[in-house]
Amino acid sequence: MLKNRELPIGFTMELAQHADILIRFSHLSEAEQTNIINGAKKVTSREEMRSYVENMFS
Repeated sequence: MLKNRELPIGFTMELAQHADILIRFSHLSEAEQTNIINGAKKVTSREEMRSYVENMFS
């Protein structure tokens, strides 16, 4: 799935709280995952990260 990529800790913690989103994320292509991870690296607050993860597939 993530093949030794560094993930923002807040992103990882939010994915852990949303198993359904984690499963969908894990089924994305590597390019799609990279795009989402790069977006997560720009998030600056816990609340924003929660919203980012909850709305990744909206």
